[in-house]
Amino acid sequence: MAHTPYHPVIALTPGEPAGIGPDLCIQMAQRPPDGALVVIADPALLAQRARLLGLPFAARAWKGRAKADAGVYLLPVNSARAVVPGRLDPANAAYVIETLEVAIQKCLSGEFDALATGPVHKGIINDAGIPFTGHTEFLAQHSATSQPVMLLAAPSLRVALVTIHLPLAEVPRALTRARLTAVIEVLHTDLKNRFGIADPSILVCGLNPHAGESGHLGREEIDVIEPVIKQLVARGLRLRGPVPADTAFIPAQLAGMDAVLAMYHDQGLPVIKHHDFAHAVNVTLGLPFVRTSVDHGTALELAGSGRADVSSLVAAIDMARALIR
Repeated sequence: MAHTPYHPVIALTPGEPAGIGPDLCIQMAQRPPDGALVVIADPALLAQRARLLGLPFAARAWKGRAKADAGVYLLPVNSARAVVPGRLDPANAAYVIETLEVAIQKCLSGEFDALATGPVHKGIINDAGIPFTGHTEFLAQHSATSQPVMLLAAPSLRVALVTIHLPLAEVPRALTRARLTAVIEVLHTDLKNRFGIADPSILVCGLNPHAGESGHLGREEIDVIEPVIKQLVARGLRLRGPVPADTAFIPAQLAGMDAVLAMYHDQGLPVIKHHDFAHAVNVTLGLPFVRTSVDHGTALELAGSGRADVSSLVAAIDMARALIR
């Protein structure tokens, strides 16, 4: 009896239509397919962008998993208004949201194995009257996930965050024992189950300069971070910290570590983006499905120019395939 090869199905949402997301979808379609890639977007938008780039875009209509083999597919969602590259239009914010909602529903139903997302423009979505703080929070809300965790992963470094899209002034108040415990548990579990690391080692940053300097520069390390680490180490988790963030990323500290846990967005992400911007991938942990994303923004000024770099999207889709396996 002939064996039918299994083709993982990955959904791809382009994100902000006026940005480089559609360009990246066109560029991905030029690569030899490894599994099924389903682009959820406006067909007219993709056709227009392909003409600007001088590239072909041939995609089959998505007719469900039962008929899927390796190749590029298109699941149409129409934008409200014609898109001008580089020009934001709040009328198309609902279109961006709809592409995500379709992708999430089909991931939850098992029709898709994973979701890779292009960059969105949070400001224009909010300007359209749609509350939106980011992909991570939106995916969690629509999949009933209580504690999503944002992880940036490069080939030689992984950085996770306790708090994500918060003003800096709100971070100390959000850094509770319950939240920190939940984030570390999700990170530990998904390093094991998604990344295949049998016994993960996690380096935990402090919040304050010099990790609080024994309470002289803040008490969050004493009151929150140290007690949580002590409690989880007693349960068998391999944690080290809190370490001062300014030395957390030196080779001696990273030796033997599988991930670094930063307390807030700009404590951890600038380091990994400097370390390997082209190959860093945003992974949302804690979801009932695999989700990866590019680690860059909409780059409105590059839309339709042919100068957008597809490396981060390639890395995101490769990471999604690896996590599926």
